[in-house]
Amino acid sequence: MSEEEILCSFCGRSKSQTKLLIAGLDAHICDICISQADMILKDDESSKDPSDFAVELKPPKEIKKFLDLHVIGQEDAKKTLSVAVYNHYKRINQKHLQEEIEIQKSNLILVGPTGTGKTLLAQTISKFLNVPIAIVDATVLTEAGYVGEDVESILSKLLQAADFDVDKAQNGIVFIDEIDKIARKSDNPSITRDVSGEGVQQALLKIIEGSIASIPPQGGRKHPQQEFLQVDTKDILFICGGAFNGLEEQIQKRVSDNTIGFNSNIQKLSDEVKESLFKEAKSQDLNKYGLIPEFIGRFPVVAALEELSESELVKVMSETKNSITDQFKYLFKLDNITLEFTDGAFKQIAREAKASASGARALRAIFEEILPVSYTHLTLPTNREV
Repeated sequence: MSEEEILCSFCGRSKSQTKLLIAGLDAHICDICISQADMILKDDESSKDPSDFAVELKPPKEIKKFLDLHVIGQEDAKKTLSVAVYNHYKRINQKHLQEEIEIQKSNLILVGPTGTGKTLLAQTISKFLNVPIAIVDATVLTEAGYVGEDVESILSKLLQAADFDVDKAQNGIVFIDEIDKIARKSDNPSITRDVSGEGVQQALLKIIEGSIASIPPQGGRKHPQQEFLQVDTKDILFICGGAFNGLEEQIQKRVSDNTIGFNSNIQKLSDEVKESLFKEAKSQDLNKYGLIPEFIGRFPVVAALEELSESELVKVMSETKNSITDQFKYLFKLDNITLEFTDGAFKQIAREAKASASGARALRAIFEEILPVSYTHLTLPTNREV
């Protein structure tokens, strides 16, 4: 067949009537049909209902089993988180049923000492569900109009994590760390505004509860002549985490029957008692700490994390996926060096980490302090044990 006789298999145009005619084995297509097909695909994507979003959800038992691979201990917190996340995404998956009952979302607050796995729990849940997650620090947020980041910057980071897919971002997870740092500074009235404390809590209320926020596509401050992306936050799961140092004393005051007077029994809280008291945390304790009632009311689920014991720190080093031990073994392997740890070494490192009061975060500092000494004794990269 000559070039003049080649026709588009879809519209019948000849090669002379088009800019480009792509020839196949048994069919041909012109550039005009390609453009029309591309427009049809784009229109189909834009007409998708956001409620069509669905997460491949598994029961809480399997969610917890996945968390067990990455987080040691914290059984109560993992169970609470698994059930809350399961119910949240089950609610999203069933929106198309048009039932009369509208289920409200249940946001979470994770309370516990530093280095116990609050951030890791949120990251692991996001990885398991394959949904976008934004991890933000509450300490940089300020009330609108003041130096610092506006609360809408949280959603900008979630959009970036979702590759600017609005539908995907509207069903993601936001983890706000250091939430205890925006506690109200004082119950007493002040002549200055608490723009980084209570002001931030008030600014977060509508976003957490569910509202349509206007987000700058590239982040940063809002400008009058700027185009905005509309993000609905009613299906975004908010998880807050904080160490809440001193909260155990507040809980102890509430649960104990302390008396006053010369014969009153004043006891200093031991570490074991502090750990058990975190499990007794209630909304009134968080209110006394400095979180306003409106903010606490949007987080009906409170999960407490315990400080890790020495045996649990050993498991963090030796049994978790992507453990710090595996990371350093791989670094040494790149130099053809075999790195091995004895049980006694694990126990000694765990003992030092426990004494540092930084939890699992102290492990890397100890590894970085010990292992450079081993490197200095190696002159040639050979297969040997350190």
